Amino acid sequence: MARKKLSAVLFDIDDTLFSTSEFAALARRNAVEAMIRVGVRLPAEDLMKELLETISEFSTNYEHHFDKLLCRIPPQVYAGVNPAIIVAAGVVAYHDTKFRQLAPFNDVAEVLGALAGTALVRGIITSGMMTKQAEKLIRLNLYQYLSPQAIFISDQIGIAKPNPKLYLRACDDLRLSPGEVLYVGDNPLHDIDPANQVGMITVLNRRSGKYRDVEGRTRPAYEIANFFDLKKILRDKFGIKVA
Repeated sequence: MARKKLSAVLFDIDDTLFSTSEFAALARRNAVEAMIRVGVRLPAEDLMKELLETISEFSTNYEHHFDKLLCRIPPQVYAGVNPAIIVAAGVVAYHDTKFRQLAPFNDVAEVLGALAGTALVRGIITSGMMTKQAEKLIRLNLYQYLSPQAIFISDQIGIAKPNPKLYLRACDDLRLSPGEVLYVGDNPLHDIDPANQVGMITVLNRRSGKYRDVEGRTRPAYEIANFFDLKKILRDKFGIKVA
């Protein structure tokens, strides 16, 4: 059987290129502990529970979680401390975690680096705020392996997952048929189903994250547990010689 033509490999970012879930849990824990150190008189578990509720209600892209957190807890538990100091402590601890510990999965850079030596277009389709998602690619030190014209961020385009138009827009902008574009994501409902709908070749990353046990309405063409699995699929199914 003739191998299908493959022209591009596009990726989700969160819980696909790095463990967003593990990083977020660590960064939030560090932020809560920093707020307690500067004067919030609550057990860490209670403060964390309130922070998680705040994030759930205002979304992960909201920029003032710590301000809202202070609105939700009794003022007497931080009486005598300037609220601005408490918020700043949380923000600094969160960002310090990002500076020190934001890193891709240990096989991602190796495989993306190898893909950069092929003729494939290498890109991103991600949902989220433009600056935040772009920052992740720079901090993860992965942008160097990607094709500059193949970065598609929902906030920048005005179309969010799981709208299949986002995936069609990426294919159209790259001037490629969806059937020659492979997409790797971790969320069956937001990554696999809409990409299948437009005819892309889908790869479900079952590695980690909150969607690991979720089932979508449609099946992916392939499933992987790591990027070495992806490398093997590219070689065996599409004849892509990856170093």
